[in-house]
Amino acid sequence: MRTDSLVPLRSERLDLLPLGPEHAGELAAALADPALHTFTGGRPATPEEQRARCARLAAGSPDPAVLWGNWVLRLRADGALVGYVQATVDPSEAELAWVVGTPWQGRGLATEAARALLDHVAATGTTTAVAHIHPEHHASARIARALGLRPTPHRQDGEVRWQAELPTGPGMPSPTDAVG
Repeated sequence: MRTDSLVPLRSERLDLLPLGPEHAGELAAALADPALHTFTGGRPATPEEQRARCARLAAGSPDPAVLWGNWVLRLRADGALVGYVQATVDPSEAELAWVVGTPWQGRGLATEAARALLDHVAATGTTTAVAHIHPEHHASARIARALGLRPTPHRQDGEVRWQAELPTGPGMPSPTDAVG
């Protein structure tokens, strides 16, 4: 995935917009529930902390061999910013992550957004998708499974590595869901 791959994406109900500092206030509010940190640790970011984080992520990886792709999720029905997805991509592997704020959970939005991200990553030529999921985080495991990822015996910081090989060549998904 190249930096020119950081384009707006679209799913059935969501606009996935490249993350920028302008999203910090809304993102901090959407992710303000401490329960979101049950499996990842930490606490909700203040708007100022979120602004600094958004600016850092939008600036990109300091390693030129690694691309950071971060998109906020905007629900088209009401314009609410509901979470984010991200992909950390090296030449052959994309590590995916997804977070949807508590008020919007249970509606399939995380799966929908993660699917749009996975399709986009696959269309850019990345061959492997991974996610690291806490063994007790059953909701994230369901999302990973829906994306075709499978748990492996590998662990990183106590989390299970889930993995899928992505299609390449003819028949590969195209980035037709990209907008802009």
